[in-house]
Amino acid sequence: MAATLMQTEAVPASYPATPTGLSLAAAALSAAMIWQRIEAYISTRWTARVVIWTAEGPGDWTPPLTPATFTAWEQWTGTAWAAYTPDASPFGGYGLACEGPYRFTATVGSGTVPEAVNEAFRRLAEYMASTIENPGATSEAYSVGPINVSVSRGATWAARAMSNSGAADLLRPYRRTA
Repeated sequence: MAATLMQTEAVPASYPATPTGLSLAAAALSAAMIWQRIEAYISTRWTARVVIWTAEGPGDWTPPLTPATFTAWEQWTGTAWAAYTPDASPFGGYGLACEGPYRFTATVGSGTVPEAVNEAFRRLAEYMASTIENPGATSEAYSVGPINVSVSRGATWAARAMSNSGAADLLRPYRRTA
């Protein structure tokens, strides 16, 4: 099995449209921030950007991000990068004949965002917005007349937002496996 040594992913010119149905607080958050968190968790992209992978063979190699349209395949000759044509792989990727290293350039991202991913965006945004007033706080207490309110959350609330919001369950079919 060939290994991906490095992945350089450009920032897209834009992210998918913000889903409708957000509260005012969630809509006020940066949509790019929410999409970046989602994209860090999954392997599918819906807006185009350039990605360059460096891989080492021999063996089968599959691009870690989809959908990918390759624009250049290269192999290091010891002094320079030279054009290379990989073999087809029975596993849906590409066969790399020798050690390499190899450099692959592709445009990644296209298509319509599925409703499950839009719902994951909504859940993550609402979760992040519900705690935005005091980010990083571990406890908060206040009183309004005879009513006392005490809220406590772990210091890792932001790190666990994908899971705690329920977005991770919706993104499972698009999950990054490597």
